[in-house]
Amino acid sequence: MKRVYLSAVAAFSLVASGALAATRYDITNMACAEVHTLVEREGAVILAYRSTSLLGLPVYDRYVKNRNYCASSEVLRRSGVPTTDKKYCPVKKCVESQIFVAR
Repeated sequence: MKRVYLSAVAAFSLVASGALAATRYDITNMACAEVHTLVEREGAVILAYRSTSLLGLPVYDRYVKNRNYCASSEVLRRSGVPTTDKKYCPVKKCVESQIFVAR
């Protein structure tokens, strides 16, 4: 019985870690096309950059290629990050859906 339980726990942890795994990139010196290439190649990435409004504090978030990289309770939202050639380089990220939130 212990062996079955441990196998189930190990399998679940592999699935959970795979879903959340994403490589982190500092995009401070990247062009918009390079950012798009990273997201397209990896599917889900964490992009880090300096805030343009909060005293240059580091900012990071997870950006994705498409809805397949979101959890079932999340939806895809358009967003943007600053790059060397654009103030707003369009990317997509997963956010919690507000459809089923109790009010």
